[in-house]
Amino acid sequence: MKYIVKKFEELTTVELYEILKLRSEIFVVEQNCVYQDLDDIDYQSLHIICEENHNVLSYLRIYPKRGETDVVQIGRVVTLKHRTGSGRALMQQGIQTIKDTMNYKKIYIVAQKQAIGFYEKFGFIVTSDEFLEDGIPHVAMELTL
Repeated sequence: MKYIVKKFEELTTVELYEILKLRSEIFVVEQNCVYQDLDDIDYQSLHIICEENHNVLSYLRIYPKRGETDVVQIGRVVTLKHRTGSGRALMQQGIQTIKDTMNYKKIYIVAQKQAIGFYEKFGFIVTSDEFLEDGIPHVAMELTL
């Protein structure tokens, strides 16, 4: 397995296709959630891919949080195989990439309610009441760097 960190314009067409296929497989099919995945945020994001044999196993994107200059957001955190440690390794890679290459004071995420414990292990704290996003309960969470 290897981690790849790229800006949108650096992604190959195969990498982009594999990313979109994974996001669709998990967020749309597995979670039975119809939503607009292609939201133009990909253009301004840093993309972190974990791949093996040209297959994307896990993925997240990092982008500036709208309206806040000191906050970066992590989104579309997804793994193909659940409960294997790949999500933990991916988040560690994402947080370390932010610390090493960016100058932000906080990381913001919108987490599905069932994943709160996962993100708390990295030091994220819940900063909002529960709300529905695309029909799924979520909360806002932040990690101060």
